[in-house]
Amino acid sequence: MWAPEPTLWYKSRPMIPFFIGFLTCLSAFFRSRCNLGLEILALRQQLGVLKRKNPRPRLRTQDRIFWILLRRLWPAWINVLVIVKPETVVAWHRAGFRLFWRLRSRPKNLGRPKVDAEVRTFIRRMANENPSWGAPRIHGELLKLGFDVSERTVSRYLRRLSPPYDVRKRWAAFLRNHREAITAMDFLTVPTLAFRVLYCLFVIEHGRRKILHFNVTEHPTGPWIVQQLREAFPESCPYRYTILDGDAKFGREVTELLTASGMKPTRISPASPWQNAVAERWIGSCRRELIDHLIVLNEAHLRCLIRDYISYYHTDRIHDSLEKDTPAMRPVSSKPNPSARLVSSPRIGGLHHRYDWQQAA
Repeated sequence: MWAPEPTLWYKSRPMIPFFIGFLTCLSAFFRSRCNLGLEILALRQQLGVLKRKNPRPRLRTQDRIFWILLRRLWPAWINVLVIVKPETVVAWHRAGFRLFWRLRSRPKNLGRPKVDAEVRTFIRRMANENPSWGAPRIHGELLKLGFDVSERTVSRYLRRLSPPYDVRKRWAAFLRNHREAITAMDFLTVPTLAFRVLYCLFVIEHGRRKILHFNVTEHPTGPWIVQQLREAFPESCPYRYTILDGDAKFGREVTELLTASGMKPTRISPASPWQNAVAERWIGSCRRELIDHLIVLNEAHLRCLIRDYISYYHTDRIHDSLEKDTPAMRPVSSKPNPSARLVSSPRIGGLHHRYDWQQAA
């Protein structure tokens, strides 16, 4: 933006600037009044910019517009330009040219016409009251009501809606009635100090939210997952359902092992993580209460951290869904006597604490 300082070659010859200034003043008597007036206007505008009380004079939008117009009206505008380079003024003019034609070329109506609020309300109502209806059926009903809307618009709007209330209610009832026989599995991804990604596979039961098994690896292959499931589920397995997502790592060999163990693998929709809410909540708790507060070094480090967190999770951490209890059913500790004092025991290196009563010595 700013022009470099001119070379001070004339300091060794003090008479040269005097003659240059004299010739410049003398040439003013031979110019036209219009040319001289434009030069005075340009110099006064730059003087006004330099007088602004800032550490560095700031050029405003009106200053740029002034020099763009002066460039178009006066051919000798470069001779009186001091505060910026001529290339900068040219760049301003080109930017204004692009903005002008961008505004001129902008279409009147961008994109598709917006769906009326009334139509959106009817689509939502029909989807909630009829969970089995799809876009073609709802589109047909809207046509019979006199609305001119395409089936593709209905389908696009249905994808934005949350699952119908009845569908979520039925799924929640199923989970509540069969939670003692349901397990879920998922992967927790953790970056390391060396910018590698570790995968922590865990299996959690829905009944008491206990972690049945976990392990960490950098390469979660199908045979490795099968071996982990063999360790997680004994031969006399009390569980009947297993919830897993559509991850490609849970391939056919994984589902075959679950079926052979007497369980029914149930895959959730990729767009509905709420169907595997128990596993997702555990991942969120582990991140907020452990992973976000430290840097993992390697597999052994992460395995040790997860092991300590699971111990704290089972015996110390209170769960709202378990009626303010822990998965291992932590007993109530009443105050033994009036002189007993409250003590805190650090957990997971001091990230969390457990509180209990201690009798006075």
